[in-house]
Amino acid sequence: MAQENSEFQFGGIHHLALVSSDMQRTVDFYSGVLGMPLVKTIELPRGMGQHFFFDCGGGDTIAFFWFPDAPDGVPGVSAPAALPGEGEIVSAVGSMNHVAFTVPPGEFERYYVRMQEKGVDVSPILDHDDSPAGSSRVLHPGVYVRSFYFRDPDGAMLEFACWLRAFTPADVAHPARTGAERAGV
Repeated sequence: MAQENSEFQFGGIHHLALVSSDMQRTVDFYSGVLGMPLVKTIELPRGMGQHFFFDCGGGDTIAFFWFPDAPDGVPGVSAPAALPGEGEIVSAVGSMNHVAFTVPPGEFERYYVRMQEKGVDVSPILDHDDSPAGSSRVLHPGVYVRSFYFRDPDGAMLEFACWLRAFTPADVAHPARTGAERAGV
């Protein structure tokens, strides 16, 4: 999958920081349900809150802030209102739409069942392809990634995903859209 970056040498995502309404509940979900080790905790100065880091594999972390005065999230604005395949997935500009965790292709279906056994409400499996619909409910040779989606306790959309093939130059075939093309702009 890797292509060379001629500008900077990146090693992946150091961390992605989200906001939690209840840090204990976040620890229970990310460490207890997903099994991610809690690797660093910080009490922010002047009573601003907390910042906790979980190891999500490959040397990367997912982090959470807890702020005592943070406003509640708004479905459809701060995060999608529904899971893919189940409804509207649009979220606001500048929001985090979802976080996808890489899982091994050979474990993908077992992880899907395991999440359900843990009581997590998961979307149907989506086999992403280049069809007009963008995905199929059937695995076929044109599928480039398999995934399923679920939410954390604060409603952040998460995904387990596995690549099934390497990309080629033919996979970059669409012109980038502009802000002027957005509805209502």
